[in-house]
Order: sequence, then C-alpha cells, then structure tokens
Amino acid sequence: MAEPEIATNTVPDNRINAVPRAEAPAKAPRQKIREMELVITDVIWETPDTVTLNLFASGERMDYQAGQFITIRPQQFPALESLCSYFEDMKGKKEPGRAYSLTSAPHEKQLAITVKAETYVKGQTKYPPLLSPFLTYSVRPGMGFKATGIGGPYVLPPDVDTRSDHIVHVCAGSGIVPNYALLKYCLETGMSQRHTLIYGNKTWDDIIFRHQVNELAARYPDKFRLIHSISREKRTAPGLDIRHGRVGEELLREVIQDPTSCEVFSCGPGLSNWDRLAARERGEEPSPRFLETVLAGLKNIGVPPEREHHESYG
Repeated sequence: MAEPEIATNTVPDNRINAVPRAEAPAKAPRQKIREMELVITDVIWETPDTVTLNLFASGERMDYQAGQFITIRPQQFPALESLCSYFEDMKGKKEPGRAYSLTSAPHEKQLAITVKAETYVKGQTKYPPLLSPFLTYSVRPGMGFKATGIGGPYVLPPDVDTRSDHIVHVCAGSGIVPNYALLKYCLETGMSQRHTLIYGNKTWDDIIFRHQVNELAARYPDKFRLIHSISREKRTAPGLDIRHGRVGEELLREVIQDPTSCEVFSCGPGLSNWDRLAARERGEEPSPRFLETVLAGLKNIGVPPEREHHESYG
C-alpha cells in the first residue's frame, strides 16, 4: 500500500466510541510485539508503480485476521541507512517503521503485501517517500528482512454473522489492499454476507488487482457487486459496471439502501498532518481528500458510527 508521511500504508484510524473514564474496563496486558524473519519469494507487478511481494515466514503458520498489517523498519536496509540518518537529522526524531496491509488472507498459505511507490510532489509532500520506492523498485526474490506484527483493528467485527448481511467496501488506489484481503476471506471461505465494492481510481491502468477483483465478481455474481469509478478517463468494458467521476455521496446512496444494517469499510488517501499544517499556514481549511469525502457522505446518509470502519494514508 501507499507510504504516508508518518507510517507507510495506513495507520488504523477506526472510529472508537468514547467510554467515560469511570466506566472504562481494566486494560488487558499489552501483547508483546512479535518480530518475524521474512523472505521475498516472488515480486509481482500489479501496475507500473505497484508490486505484490509474496513472503516466506520460515515455515511458520501465522495467526492473523484479514485486513491487518505488518510494520517494516527502513533502517534495516543498507541502501537506506544514509537516507534514514539524513531524515532523522532533518526531523529531529527517529525514523519510524512503515505499516503495510497484508494482501493475503488467513485461509491462504503464503503471506503477501502490496506496495505502491509514492512520489515527492512539491507543495504537497514535506519529505520524499523513503521505504515504498525501495520496496517497489529495488527488492528481488531471495531478499530477507524483519517485520513486526501482525496487528491492526481494521477487521471484521466478531459478531459480523448476526450483525449484517451486507458489507460495503469503499476504496481508492492502494486503499484496496486490506479490503481485497477481506473480500477474498469472506467470499472464498463461504461466509454468508453479500459484498459491494466501490473502487475509485484515476485511470483504468491505475487499478490494482484489476483482474483479480473482476474475476472475484465473475465467480460470485450473487454475493459480490463490483463498481469501478474512474475519474480521469472514459472507459467501458463488457459486463462491468464502470462510472465516470470521483466517488461521492450520490454513489454511496445508490449502493447503501439501508444505512443502519450494513457494515462499511473505507480505505484510501486522507489528509495528513502535513496537509493540515500547510493549510493552516496559508490561513485556509484543508481541502478534503478521498477519505474525508467518503466519511462525510456516509454520515449524511445515516450510517451509524459503530458500523463505519476506516483506514487512511496520505
């Protein structure tokens, strides 16, 4: 997935209802962070700037949930040591690890992550991306590295079977990665829910997992509805539902017939701390990005906060 300013891919930002301090339950013991030795077995190009890395985990069976992530420290790669030192001098703090959502799902034998190489854009990004270009363009099969995890709250509710029969996925760009894992897990393990995916991209060639999600829709026509939303080109394809323009409230209203009974998972570019700071220095409010637009639309159509789950990057 994409590399944000602070934590690559996406730092979970799920909405959590506040609990009064007096009523808060006792905290569970903090789980020890697990370090894994991983080896890249395959590098699969998804788009010109996005790769899937299949990973061998020393033959271990990993327990995790679809939608979770691993964290990778950039300092461990010799090619990035000098850049890490430079960034740490510039920022005055240690360069953090980057989190990458797992492309794989628990029912699959091999771990995998998908990485999109982010780029530096003057006036839009404070620092050049560090780890995502390296993992996209410079790794090869046989290369090993360490990661910590697996974790993250962007997962199915434990009571999903009684909670909802319709799961809506609203994604843009590399925000598809955790939702692709969720879709595979639910559909391929025989869960009862039907799914709708609204997937926004600029162009047809930008669509990560284009063939895979189209194939899932063909395999499960009664349980999976797929809508491609393309903003910068006109495109038609036989048998596919393709809309032109950005994902907005109108499309959300079309898909979500009963906002109080569905479960919504949204992932895509959102405002970063840098975006907000830059706007504040200009004396402006920051312009909403994909995630802010989607969350506002979900609120307007009446999706309850406890049924809305999201992750952001950017």
